[in-house]
Amino acid sequence: MSPSTSPRFFTEREVARHSTKDSCWVLLGTRVYDVTAFLRMHPGGEALIRSRAGKDLTQVMEGPPHRHSPNARRWLEQYYIGELDRESGAEEVQVKRSLTATPKRRDPTKGRRNYLVILDLVDWRKPLAWQVGNLREKYDAWVHQPVDKPIRLFGNPFMEAATKTSWYWVPIVWLPIVFYLSWHCYTTLAQGNTRIELTSDFSIPIPKHVFPVLFMIGWFLWTFIEYCIHRFVFHMKPPAHNYYLITLHFLLHGQHHKSPYDGSRLVFPPGLASIVVGLFYMSLCKTLPETISVSVFVGGLGGYVVYDMIHYYLHYGSPKRGSYLYSLKAYHVKHHFEHQRSGFGITTTFWDHPFNTVIPDEKF
Repeated sequence: MSPSTSPRFFTEREVARHSTKDSCWVLLGTRVYDVTAFLRMHPGGEALIRSRAGKDLTQVMEGPPHRHSPNARRWLEQYYIGELDRESGAEEVQVKRSLTATPKRRDPTKGRRNYLVILDLVDWRKPLAWQVGNLREKYDAWVHQPVDKPIRLFGNPFMEAATKTSWYWVPIVWLPIVFYLSWHCYTTLAQGNTRIELTSDFSIPIPKHVFPVLFMIGWFLWTFIEYCIHRFVFHMKPPAHNYYLITLHFLLHGQHHKSPYDGSRLVFPPGLASIVVGLFYMSLCKTLPETISVSVFVGGLGGYVVYDMIHYYLHYGSPKRGSYLYSLKAYHVKHHFEHQRSGFGITTTFWDHPFNTVIPDEKF
């Protein structure tokens, strides 16, 4: 609902009727929210929020089991549609609706706690890439207040399209390469000609059954690269005075934190990903014998594909409660909404432990 319009009024019976996946409403005190569009995104799963349809979420928002962050409360405000009228009957509610049908100017912060205010410091009708650098010292706070809006980065259609991709292009492009290189490395090792030269007189043969070990080493190496890129590149803190570094940060990752459910930007476009893939391949070829380096590389590439698919699933999937992916989803949502300076692991939380960036457990 626009801040410039007066609220609609609903009876408790009307709110209770909206309890399906096609129309799901909830309450926070006397405030009514239509969270239908949020069902698929809800970290706890669609069934959990539907079980509370038509009910007051005040106690649930405070926890336990989970105390919702100020960002989560701001997010909920995007689905506000009106007010609950407990005392009036249906006829009186209808009269109130007719009286408030004409838009009126009002203070959007009146009657709300401060954390419910969403600051819009940019013009969403225009490309954001050239605006965010002007936010300066306000950028960090703004980019970490997520919204449910699609982002347009560039006015040029070709540049804009280059920053988007559908999730299925990742396996379509990269899995054939993974399968081919895996077969190539295994058959090459099976010939028995691959050796590691330790000295001019001594070398160690590498048999074909070592390939799975090399593949898993590459996969494990990718999890470390994944952590480092996410923490030290995507979450660099650009200087408040530097327009270009702020813009670069927003293009790399800031746009994802501002609009975490923009489905067109949850995985890397293959063209951009090929730069990182190419650097990874060249680094390995410089340090290891050819077949061994390719074996490690293909494991890392496989790890990357799994990383992108898991990342998409953590935003849009509904994993079974108590499963590993369910815990990963809860962990990643906390990273987006509350702990942006920790919780950098996506496919695993392993590297958060030695680097001391584990998201702390909640205390009540």
